[in-house]
Amino acid sequence: MASHSYETHTRWSGTTAGGIRSYSRNHVIASPPAAVDLDLSADPSFRGDPARWNPEQLIVAAAASCQMLSFLGAAARAGVTILGYEDTAASRLLLEAEPARLDTVSLDVIVTVPAGTDHGEIEQLAHTAHEHCYVANSLAVPVEVTTTVVDEE
Repeated sequence: MASHSYETHTRWSGTTAGGIRSYSRNHVIASPPAAVDLDLSADPSFRGDPARWNPEQLIVAAAASCQMLSFLGAAARAGVTILGYEDTAASRLLLEAEPARLDTVSLDVIVTVPAGTDHGEIEQLAHTAHEHCYVANSLAVPVEVTTTVVDEE
């Protein structure tokens, strides 16, 4: 079976000697061969730095990015021209759930195509892309995609 491996390296330094309210949540994640490290923290609600990405945002972003890449690949393979792709992705952290977890990841996608493009074909490509999205297929929470197709002005 073919596979691809992914590895990250997480670094944190500081002290927890002052208790739960005092230690820094800031940390760095590297993922060679990527040249840029990610500066992360906890959600600001959990004493994190709001200027840094948090793990929950990364999950939502990963689902959105994977859907886009799967969709563009499907469109290119089908010979369909796509001129633009925008997505507003969202989820909520359900603290009352046992165990606490993210809720459904919702992707609200707008695809721009040349005038005269069959919108039904674009919607079918979006559905196929979602079925093949590695991240969505890996998450325990559902990923829902709403695709709106607009003609280029």
